[in-house]
Amino acid sequence: MPVGGVEPLAAADGAADLVVRNAKIHTGDPHRPQAEALAITDGRITALGDDRDIAPFVGGSTQVVDALGRRVIPGLNDAHLHVIRGGLNYVLELRWDGVPTLRRALEMLREQAGRTPKGQWVRVVGGWTAEQFAERRLPTPAELNEAAPDTPVFVLHLYQSAILNRAAVKAAGLTRDTPDPRGGRIVRGRDGEPTGMLLAAPSALILYSTLAKAPVLDAADQELSTRHFLRELNRFGLTSAIDAAGGFQSFPENYETVTELARRGELTLRIAYHLFPQTPGQELSDLKRWMGMVRPGDGDAWLRLNGAGENLVWAAADFENFAQPRPELGSYEGEFESAVRLLMEHGWGFRLHATYDETIRRDLKVFEKLAAEGLFPAGQRWLFDHAETISDESLDRVGALGGALSVQNRLSFQGEAFVRRYGPAAAAEAPPLRAMLQRGLTVAAGSDATRVTSYNPWVALHWLVSGRSVGGLTLHPRANRVDRATALDLYTVGGARLTGEEETKGLLRPGYLGDLTILDRDFFAVPEPDIPHIESLLTVVGGRIVYAAAEYEGLDDALPAVSPGWSPVAHYGGYQAAGRAGGAGARQAELLGEAIAESDEHRQWRVRRGLLPDQAADDGPFDSCFAH
Repeated sequence: MPVGGVEPLAAADGAADLVVRNAKIHTGDPHRPQAEALAITDGRITALGDDRDIAPFVGGSTQVVDALGRRVIPGLNDAHLHVIRGGLNYVLELRWDGVPTLRRALEMLREQAGRTPKGQWVRVVGGWTAEQFAERRLPTPAELNEAAPDTPVFVLHLYQSAILNRAAVKAAGLTRDTPDPRGGRIVRGRDGEPTGMLLAAPSALILYSTLAKAPVLDAADQELSTRHFLRELNRFGLTSAIDAAGGFQSFPENYETVTELARRGELTLRIAYHLFPQTPGQELSDLKRWMGMVRPGDGDAWLRLNGAGENLVWAAADFENFAQPRPELGSYEGEFESAVRLLMEHGWGFRLHATYDETIRRDLKVFEKLAAEGLFPAGQRWLFDHAETISDESLDRVGALGGALSVQNRLSFQGEAFVRRYGPAAAAEAPPLRAMLQRGLTVAAGSDATRVTSYNPWVALHWLVSGRSVGGLTLHPRANRVDRATALDLYTVGGARLTGEEETKGLLRPGYLGDLTILDRDFFAVPEPDIPHIESLLTVVGGRIVYAAAEYEGLDDALPAVSPGWSPVAHYGGYQAAGRAGGAGARQAELLGEAIAESDEHRQWRVRRGLLPDQAADDGPFDSCFAH
């Protein structure tokens, strides 16, 4: 944008490519936490200081951006995002992320069904929970039938269930004779016919295998869909992500789109990806085959292999449907040990999906056996994902073996279900953030989007800071929350540590990658309920403007229109911004929640000093008046 009063001072060979000035810059660097301006040359930060310090870097070709006094932060890095799979399907999906009422959600579904051509499905896949709606409930199959009598509709709700209309039941080939798959249930009516409800009991594979029957995009539209998804992530200030692979994401075929975009220089998000064996019983042969094709670190700063996982063997997967009891896993240690040994002997790091401490303890026992042979710690990065119920003992064992942790805000969306099953005391430590950090463990934060949680990183940052679900339930007491600077660190340099890039990104520091975002409101100053509504006005990756809005609109590259034209994204966009939340009522509720938490802190203080008898462990973080 034109900036008055800035005269070119630098010679052509000393001029920066991009200068951001008149900003409140949070660098994330403890040695220089604040600045007013910075310069980026050849994709890296070359200078940082006040406007006067940066003026000598402005040349005739320098692009100068006036931040207008706004907050600038390092680009966000989601440490666990299913970005590759999400991109391939993004434009096919109707997003209920951020929609405040079920009434509006059903209106969107009805409208979309009217424009969806015959043979295609309307699909709502993740990013929402019934608790976000004013009605506090799911849609019913009858409501889907009324909204879309002829167009197949598939609505996925967390890891718990899917709701289908009659047309989708028929399109998916579900009949009274279709057997329930292992770990799943097809709900049937009195007549024995499927009602349209599918339940994960506890495995979500029934949900995902049904979704896999829907039509997919052709290669050209998958590429364009991915570009629009990356732009949507840039909208919220994301500049990097670690792709955690996942089911129905096969290597190399499902990675070809991002590989081609990287080859052409059209990625707008840096991606470090993982490889996930898809077929039970074939995991070791898949890992061996991939070792002959690629190695961790292959690629560049835009697209690179980071390792294996988040599953290594299917038998070790502890499904995280908190509406169902914790799964009792059979014996898996033999094949699991073989997979881990293979990876460690060949210099491959890995990540492991592990929800429950019972599974984590079993995994650690295998690692400790291999540690006796010198395979742990051995320089390869490895980590547990999720770890909602990990114990203090297990945290100590993770540290001894050189492991790390990646936490996601799954309880933003599943917190109510977790409390109903395990109680508020367990939810207060799910996961134990402070205990992880106090031990000096490497911890990073992410979303686990897109099939359950939202990809909006500010929803996750709000959970880290407030300890609340999107439905407003307080899960974490103050003792298990983090301040805003720490939360931001987990979402920036935390992810860089998981990919071995902490010396090149995650901070705004000379020599580091020029990845940053100008926010539309100040993360460090807005009322807590407003945090989920923060967006970027300008996102920069490697000195290149990849997203621009408001005063900066038009500074980013234009994207081709969404294709196909009937796409939900073409009509509604992605995340549905609901505006500011911090009105008087919301603020009153926030203050009430704080008072409850402070009351519990005071009670605990009195218990520790023997001034009050201790209460049962399941009383949790709430005052008894509010817990019953």
